[in-house]
Amino acid sequence: MPVPPTAPPLARGRIKEAPEDFVVEEIPAYEPSGEGEHLYVRFTKRGLTTDDVAAKIARATGVPVRDVGIAGMKDKIAVTTQTVSLPIPPKSGDELEARVRAVAIDGVTILDARRHGNKLRTGHLAGNRFTVVVRGIEPDRVDEVVATLEEVGRVGLPNAFGPQRFGRDKDNADRARAWLSGRSPAPRDMRLKRLLFSALQAELFNGVLDARVAQGTWATALVGDLVKRRHGHALFLWTGADDPTARDEERPDQGPPLPTGPMFGVKMRDPEGEPFAIEQRVLLESLGEGVDLASAKNFGEGTRRPLCLWVEGLRIERMADEPGASCNGVSETGGLTVWFVLPKGGYATRVLGTALALNEGQEVARKSDEE
Repeated sequence: MPVPPTAPPLARGRIKEAPEDFVVEEIPAYEPSGEGEHLYVRFTKRGLTTDDVAAKIARATGVPVRDVGIAGMKDKIAVTTQTVSLPIPPKSGDELEARVRAVAIDGVTILDARRHGNKLRTGHLAGNRFTVVVRGIEPDRVDEVVATLEEVGRVGLPNAFGPQRFGRDKDNADRARAWLSGRSPAPRDMRLKRLLFSALQAELFNGVLDARVAQGTWATALVGDLVKRRHGHALFLWTGADDPTARDEERPDQGPPLPTGPMFGVKMRDPEGEPFAIEQRVLLESLGEGVDLASAKNFGEGTRRPLCLWVEGLRIERMADEPGASCNGVSETGGLTVWFVLPKGGYATRVLGTALALNEGQEVARKSDEE
């Protein structure tokens, strides 16, 4: 939900004071079948990045880290539950499973290990379930924060990519633009190429989303839009509400049609009419001349992403103030615990950021120590 330009500053709040304040559970797109050439390892981690855990499991089991499959990256300052996949060497399934179950990594608990037929790939998940503690909200603004979050739970919010997508220095999209246009050499590392290109895709998507937010159509399908339904998977062309193939009453469990935006790539399907014109304008303004997306087909072939992010199962509980509690000498005040589920690609901080100006406790402390 965009904040009007004349709106007062958002209430302040702190997250990630401790890993337990930010709990994430990955919701699998499918369960492992129990058969196949890959071992799906489900674990809970605390205070580690997903890459950290993948590398440690690979080292402990003798699997090359490049062969570890990861559906989604999770925060470091958090307690997160997720799954990675390991390839099973021929005739070594039982041995690999035994090694996995014997893995001992500080901050990691192995929960399960089961076989499946394919490697996990980025995006092989249905969504993520969040439990987030927000501390230090001004007491006289807690009601306002709760009301804003509840409204988001009813109508959704623009599905923008957050700053995490663009790298520590926020220059990953620029770096991709530079090597795709020939102004700088391409990175040799294939994973880095994919990372940089995904940041460029995200920047372009955000540009289209900004245009639709300004137009007021980020949650409303225009004729020519490629749409998905809230609980559906099919992508179809929107020709208007009178289209008998798209009537809401024929899909009562899937929700209204939601417009999608571009994750540009050579195989991405284009919309028509006004939505197509908006996307092409953003593409030209952002890339300029000399950038050939076809040259990046091995790093991201393109797809569509809903412009509207729906929040499922939102629940909010007020925390009792702790007598005498303080942070950096300032008396501790209001707090909330917020539960919700987002589809894959959705950012919890985007949801909370509609109502709060967030400080991430451990990040702020770390920066202060460095200065």
